[in-house]
Amino acid sequence: MKTKKPVPLPYPTDQIEAISRDLMPKPFGLSGKIWVAVLSVIFLTGLYFYIEQFRFGLGITAMRDYSTWGIYIANFVFFVAISLVGSLVSAILKLSGARLRTPLTRISEMIAVSSIIFAALVIIVDMGRPDRFLNVIFHARIQSPITWDVIVISTYLTISLLLFYLPLIPDLAFMRDRYVGIPAWQKKMYTFLALGWNSHPGQEKILRRAEQILAILIIPVAFGIHTVTSWLFATTLRPGWDSNDFGPYFVSGAFMVGAGGVIAAMYIFRTHYSNWDKYLTDKHFEFMGRLLVLLSLVYLYFNINEYFVPAYKMKGGEAEHLRALFHGRYAPLFWSVQFFGMVLPIIVLMFRRGRKPLPMFIISIFVIVGAWFKRFLIVVPTLSHPYIPMDRLPESWQHYIPTFKEWSITAGTLAGALLIVTLLARFFPAIPIVETIEEAKPDHNFEEIS
Repeated sequence: MKTKKPVPLPYPTDQIEAISRDLMPKPFGLSGKIWVAVLSVIFLTGLYFYIEQFRFGLGITAMRDYSTWGIYIANFVFFVAISLVGSLVSAILKLSGARLRTPLTRISEMIAVSSIIFAALVIIVDMGRPDRFLNVIFHARIQSPITWDVIVISTYLTISLLLFYLPLIPDLAFMRDRYVGIPAWQKKMYTFLALGWNSHPGQEKILRRAEQILAILIIPVAFGIHTVTSWLFATTLRPGWDSNDFGPYFVSGAFMVGAGGVIAAMYIFRTHYSNWDKYLTDKHFEFMGRLLVLLSLVYLYFNINEYFVPAYKMKGGEAEHLRALFHGRYAPLFWSVQFFGMVLPIIVLMFRRGRKPLPMFIISIFVIVGAWFKRFLIVVPTLSHPYIPMDRLPESWQHYIPTFKEWSITAGTLAGALLIVTLLARFFPAIPIVETIEEAKPDHNFEEIS
């Protein structure tokens, strides 16, 4: 078999070796194997209970005639939100020409791809019977936001996969030619996926053009997916959902949790892999910290606007809904989400010390957890306050408390998304190798690589 010549790179050999040694995907160590094992157990547990749900129906959940949506839909909205990170970092920062984006793009794309895949799967989980999804396709109605949601999610998933794969091609060729000591199947995988890449100027021109087109396309599609998702709620005449601001409210919240997801991933990768502090530097955390503050302030504005206007009127079902949030049954969760998930990050990240890696990681966890429970508060309390009063119903029907099986299935989807990111980082470089080499200075001053 004829061996292909390595892809030529006009840089010092020792510089290439140093960067490739740091950024090449590595086999799991003990901690990595434990991490994969834990995620796999959680995922398989969720899969087991989903099979039980498939056999016995949604009766294993706490959803009833009034609470027809529960944590599954909250989880769906969360996945859709965090997937926006792909367009935030990969597209917006790429088109703006920000050099600091280079170590962040691949990580963001991995998160976006895994999130949107599980967003689609969670919808099928929520349907109870998977075959009912075919009704959405074969009996689609253009008047229904659900139809628009299926279209925009499919489009967003396709563009996200391409935006992840196309910039990866030069790195695949690099690993095909220089990654030694790996199994034959892995070598064949890199060869197949590299599509014969040899750094020819014509190839590079086509690739850069395709990346630019995708980066432009994904921005309106990303705004569309979150706007359409918000319309699933806003077009329903329910207290708490009857709002004209849900579109920008959802988009701003998605940008915020997406930035939090990138920060958490940055810290984990930087901590787990040696020498990655040369690539994910304090400058990158400083940049993402400032960005998260800005996005949090924007989201805070929409939160105030979303609750202040109906609270000023306090009419009918809206008043009952707001009382439950402000000082009723959901008040502890509501105020915890507002403070820990939004106000505290703004306060901490306003200070330079708060924008150091460890504090930012802790804050990002608050943002992510707060964002999930924020989606829970958007979905569940509203369904507990229907316009038609609940009379002569079993007590359990008047309140929604997710069952253990529901929580297990939900945890399984979250673990599955993390497992996809983990496996992608195992076989593909989480930081672009070739692009990092191109941006590295000849004097080997890696502290300034960005």
